[in-house]
Amino acid sequence: MGRTVVRRMAAAGCAALGARIARAALEAVPPGGRDRWQRTNHRGEPVSLLEGPAWVAGALAGLAASGAPGRLRTGAAVTVATAGAFGALDDLHESGRSKGLRGHLGALVAGELTTGGAKVLGIGAGGLAAASIITGDRRRPLRSLGRTVLGGALIAGSANLVNLFDLRPGRALKVTLLAAPAACAANPAGALAATATGVSAALLPEDLAERGMLGDTGANAAGALLGSALVSRLGVRGQAAVLAAVVGLTLTSEKVSFTRVIEATPVLRELDGLGRRR
Repeated sequence: MGRTVVRRMAAAGCAALGARIARAALEAVPPGGRDRWQRTNHRGEPVSLLEGPAWVAGALAGLAASGAPGRLRTGAAVTVATAGAFGALDDLHESGRSKGLRGHLGALVAGELTTGGAKVLGIGAGGLAAASIITGDRRRPLRSLGRTVLGGALIAGSANLVNLFDLRPGRALKVTLLAAPAACAANPAGALAATATGVSAALLPEDLAERGMLGDTGANAAGALLGSALVSRLGVRGQAAVLAAVVGLTLTSEKVSFTRVIEATPVLRELDGLGRRR
């Protein structure tokens, strides 16, 4: 138990340190220039998207130090990197008028490949690859295929769901930090939860201060990492149940504003605004 705690702390610490170093380096020399990463937040004020790549870098550093089994560590790294890369594509080169998952899928059906559609396909492929690495069993190919499809869908769905919360300062990071208690678990998934906790805690102050935001790059990567932890921890029934909840929330978001629901619920409103500039 003591060794597990040390490894979890190491994963969280390396993730936090990696994120802070990456953020400082990116701010010093922004790839493509500072203006490329500037966006306008809900207040109409400028905010930097460089927090997203810093989240990805911190997560990869934390995974490297996590002590998680090789297949789990590799699978998680694959989907974090893939989700971050395709999120960055959408952040920096957004094309098409379609919005939301339904809009992107509708555009794909109509033969239009938007950056959002490319992100859906890319994160989906990354989720399938990660699930295959994490749960694959060559001795039972048919069963392995079913688990890969289910796990890949859960990882991709989780990546999209966390991104839906990145509409106010700190919100997506706070959602990610809900996994913090799982970092204490003795099972391998705890290493992934510790990594997500460390990097999110390190970047939360700047996000709350509205100096940076995750964007699709960071939010999709965060969701993908949490999805990978769920795939490694849950059986088929558990994954199916969580996937159903993720799909339900995603479909609900097409018609109901999460922000309005949060603002109309006292407890959620207070937690959501905690640490944020009023």
